[in-house]
Amino acid sequence: MIQDYLNSVDNFIVVGDRVLIKPRDMEARTKSGLVLPATVQEKEEIQSGYVIKTGPGYPIPSQELDEPWKDNSETRYIGMQAAEGDLAIYLQSQAHEIEFENEEYIIVPHGAILLLIREGHEVR
Repeated sequence: MIQDYLNSVDNFIVVGDRVLIKPRDMEARTKSGLVLPATVQEKEEIQSGYVIKTGPGYPIPSQELDEPWKDNSETRYIGMQAAEGDLAIYLQSQAHEIEFENEEYIIVPHGAILLLIREGHEVR
């Protein structure tokens, strides 16, 4: 029973301002048609992948500073722009790689994301 619980990315809880990303296939083709293998692309400073899950955001302090002993168990957060399904362009230097079920995932802080590409997003 516990094994079933642990075998799903859906059960991951991303904390704080972090984002779980599934990296894109790194094999790339140059304009001249030369195929660059993933090992060459992994050394690039900027990478891309799809957002799988996001944390709740940036925690903000309680406004009740006059009564610090009061138990305020409700944590509030400032939300993030990243959403599930977005294509994220991020800084590789701030990324942390993990492997789960023979799949590679990347955890990055929201601040390391340079650009988000969202399907169906209207430009205003």
